[in-house]
Amino acid sequence: MATLPDMLRSISHQHHDKIAFWEAENHYSYGQFLERVQSAAGILANMGLGPGDRFAIVAPNRFETAILIYAGYWSGTVPVPLNFRLAPPEICFMLDDCNAKCLFIDDSFAALLNDEKLKTWKDTTIFIGSDKEGRSYETMLANADKAPEFHSNPDDDAIILYTGGTTGRSKGVRLSHRNIISDALQCAPILGPRRDDIYLHAAPMFHSADLLGTVWILFGAGHVYMPTFSPVGLLEIIERCNITFTMLPPTMIIMALQVSDFHNYELSSLRGLIYGASPMAVEWIKKTIDAFPSVELYQGYGLTETSPLLTILSWQTHHEALEKNNHERLKSCGHPIPGVELRIVNDNDQEVLPGNAGEVVARGPNVMEGYLNLENDTAEVLRNGWFHTGDVGQIDTDGLLYLLDRKKDMVISGGENIYTSEVEATLYKHPSVQEVAVIGIPDEKFGEALMAVIVALPDASITEDDIIQHCRGKIGGYKIPRHIQFVDAIPKSALGKILKTELRKEFSDKA
Repeated sequence: MATLPDMLRSISHQHHDKIAFWEAENHYSYGQFLERVQSAAGILANMGLGPGDRFAIVAPNRFETAILIYAGYWSGTVPVPLNFRLAPPEICFMLDDCNAKCLFIDDSFAALLNDEKLKTWKDTTIFIGSDKEGRSYETMLANADKAPEFHSNPDDDAIILYTGGTTGRSKGVRLSHRNIISDALQCAPILGPRRDDIYLHAAPMFHSADLLGTVWILFGAGHVYMPTFSPVGLLEIIERCNITFTMLPPTMIIMALQVSDFHNYELSSLRGLIYGASPMAVEWIKKTIDAFPSVELYQGYGLTETSPLLTILSWQTHHEALEKNNHERLKSCGHPIPGVELRIVNDNDQEVLPGNAGEVVARGPNVMEGYLNLENDTAEVLRNGWFHTGDVGQIDTDGLLYLLDRKKDMVISGGENIYTSEVEATLYKHPSVQEVAVIGIPDEKFGEALMAVIVALPDASITEDDIIQHCRGKIGGYKIPRHIQFVDAIPKSALGKILKTELRKEFSDKA
């Protein structure tokens, strides 16, 4: 098994003069990219970092962030991209947890260092985009010697990514060279990357979803980085840069579809769209396909711990489900990618028959090495050679995986197990519902009661009684939410995953 530096060296030889990256008005070939990676690795060496040492990055999606990540791969040091939306105490925790030796920070986030928790990091910070205190990344890059490749082992840590903390405190996920390359090779036959593709990095680079870009690195495709998301900005960058493929969470897709002059944009270059991070209601899948009639649609399911994908619902399956009016299939997240084994197990880790619900467990070369500094948590999820995802699902006789819920999101009300995703799917069919999350809140009589937190479409007139009447006859009476809360927005992670932990905190006393 090759390592990521081996891959980069090979790709830069095969596609040396091909334009690989667009950044503002500048563009860089694969050969130039490798040279800048080698120089950035020289900065790390000058800072005293050696193989196995870790450094943190707080920066938006940009070419420099990619250079730093690959400089870590090249030198055997370990990049740790951090979520710049976190509060200073959270960032400080991660810096200490990973024992970072230095911090690269984009100038737009430099104010974070004024916080008392982060002041101690000023002496070991390199600034991207400015020359604060004489430590400019650009100046250091120009003066650094090109570092030689460190010959890592395939199972060495390549990158550490922190989970979003949707079910507890964030954990540092140790992903190896083998994990990242394996997942890219496993996804490629289904996604069909091409050398002439231009891949848009819209998912934050501190999130595992951005690792999907490795698929297109392998094929010598072009890359464009979107620093911050806006619906109009997404449409503009697709039009301006002739984007052919990207990955977006459903939230971003829905927001883009609601741009008032959507049809005025020239989007015909886009041939492939992967959606993931959370399920997308069938109604929105159909709207997406109608809006992008030339686009092949793929759903990806995975976790940070799986580098990132475990399954893909192929375009062929989407197409067949629509042709045959079998919309139930569109609720699936697909078949396992090549090299991944999936099982559904009960609480005793025994495999259940097709059609029965249980925890989704997986094994394959893309499954993480473990959690950083958390041996007990690692042992809990990596048992008997299988990774326990914490997701509840079922597999049908055709091998398609259907997710029902996170184990921690399943609600037990009056002794009945209720999968909130089923209730959400019903609520999404209401024509005035734009977004919904269903949670369990304490209830003296039933133990837990269902609450639906709803964002209505703009200018829609909708009441609690409308929602209840809509649900009757579509789902069992015990699944109809007893509490309904209309809100302007639902809290989400950086990739658009709804944070039900935050909703439970906010509404647990509203019963």
